[in-house]
Amino acid sequence: MIRHVLLVRFKEDAQPQAIAELQAAFAAIPSKVQGVEAVEWGENDSPENKNRGFTHCILMTFADQKGRDNYLPHPEHEALKVIFRRVLDEIIVLDYSL
Repeated sequence: MIRHVLLVRFKEDAQPQAIAELQAAFAAIPSKVQGVEAVEWGENDSPENKNRGFTHCILMTFADQKGRDNYLPHPEHEALKVIFRRVLDEIIVLDYSL
């Protein structure tokens, strides 16, 4: 199992409807891409103030390396990137295996 963590900072002028569209697109990925088991979406609510401007976290779970390898070049991933580019200011991506 592989976890794929995205820490996201949106552009200051990103519209809530565009962010909601991105969230919906991510939520649909497990039903569209073989090997993606789950997607979680959350907004930072930590009182520690150590998020450095990153406001959202997206946690994807892949069944295994084959699932991640299937997702990365997948057309649905490319479609996500198109939506993301409209609203994204900065992103950190980190993967780890369980």
